[in-house]
Amino acid sequence: MGNCMARPSSKDGNSDHHVDFAAGNVQLITSRESWDQKMEEARKDGKVVIANFSASWCGPCRVIAPYFCELSEKYPSIMFLIIDVDELTDFSTSWDIKATPTFFFLRDGKQIDRLVGANKPELLKKIVAISDSIVQYQ
Repeated sequence: MGNCMARPSSKDGNSDHHVDFAAGNVQLITSRESWDQKMEEARKDGKVVIANFSASWCGPCRVIAPYFCELSEKYPSIMFLIIDVDELTDFSTSWDIKATPTFFFLRDGKQIDRLVGANKPELLKKIVAISDSIVQYQ
């Protein structure tokens, strides 16, 4: 299972091929205000939120980002958010992120599940389970 524990020591970042983390229906969270806004929106719409705490320097994050985007298009009843742990350090710390990527599954702003690491089969399994529960929840 891939996940990143620490930033690579020397890297200029220019050699990285760019990965668009916020593609498909994935929305990039750039502030605590935008997080609160999305949580409120999800509450109103009765949507489950999947928050992906990621980092641009993290290899496994880059690997799973396109898959996360793909899933966001396949499951429009779920709100997909991405948070860059380096952009929102204090906010990420408040979620006790130990490794990236970490996925939080939230209903009404409360954590219902969590997944650490770029584990595609497990991510899909949890999303399918949540998608099935949304149908029963409504």
